[in-house]
Amino acid sequence: MSLKELYEKEIVSQLIETFDYKNILQVPRLEKVILNIGLGEAIHNIKLLDSAKEELKLITGQAPVITRARKSIAAFKLREGMPIGCMVTLRRSRMYDFYEKLVNIALPRVRDFRGISGKAFDGRGNYTLGVKEQIIFPEVDYDKIDTIKGMNITVVTTAKTDEEGKELLKLLGMPFRN
Repeated sequence: MSLKELYEKEIVSQLIETFDYKNILQVPRLEKVILNIGLGEAIHNIKLLDSAKEELKLITGQAPVITRARKSIAAFKLREGMPIGCMVTLRRSRMYDFYEKLVNIALPRVRDFRGISGKAFDGRGNYTLGVKEQIIFPEVDYDKIDTIKGMNITVVTTAKTDEEGKELLKLLGMPFRN
């Protein structure tokens, strides 16, 4: 059973029971998943950005967008408009496929994994997770990597509170430790 089917058949009814929703449209759901790689070193070595873009494309199956600096910072030798990272926004079936891969395959491959912190919510039910190494994803070939890059993964939900968002993610299989 796919993650979306599981959500529709079982998780919705569990959330209605837990939070006593009056309408099915009040039940929180996944809206989008955003992956972001910020590369400050791309100022000096633009090839890093190309490899990060390729790896993100492999991981998500979708072409990443180059992110550019919003303002100049002289101390970092950064000018406005310089490319400093890349990001992908996943929705619908790609979002569910990636979330399932993240929870069931990638996170358990993290060294000394004991679960993720349940405190990284933003106050509106959205969760952000930092990954130190992109090699936890099975699509990335370890031999072709020039540098280890980290990434931020933000799971955006329609939940109104952190408690509702955490319960939704927990029912969807996110391994929280607290």
